[in-house]
Amino acid sequence: MITYTLDADPADAQARRSARARDAAMLRRAGYAVLAVCLAAFAGGPARAADVIKGSQTYVKHCAACHGPAGVSVMPGAPHLARGERMMQSDLALLASLKAGKNAMPAYFGILTDREILDVIAYSRTLR
Repeated sequence: MITYTLDADPADAQARRSARARDAAMLRRAGYAVLAVCLAAFAGGPARAADVIKGSQTYVKHCAACHGPAGVSVMPGAPHLARGERMMQSDLALLASLKAGKNAMPAYFGILTDREILDVIAYSRTLR
């Protein structure tokens, strides 16, 4: 925190005002820089909705062997996606889970892109 003291000398008062103005300008610039970084991070490309058709194709290739073609698991311990056991989470939470893997499910980090995983999540939400 920046503190300023009061002095009787007008030159000191002017110096303090200049310092406050300089500090305020620096904070504004820093705030603009943070805002620009945040906007750049979230505006990585054009937004588009998940593709359920592509998600179904990826699901058949990578997920159906354990979770079943209709979302009813065929492997012990695999969640029944048709019952929505795991689907009550946000897309980002599911994305992180699929990228990391768990138990018998492999990590899909580096195997599928985030877009492909989000397509699979969108398709999985239709299996109810």
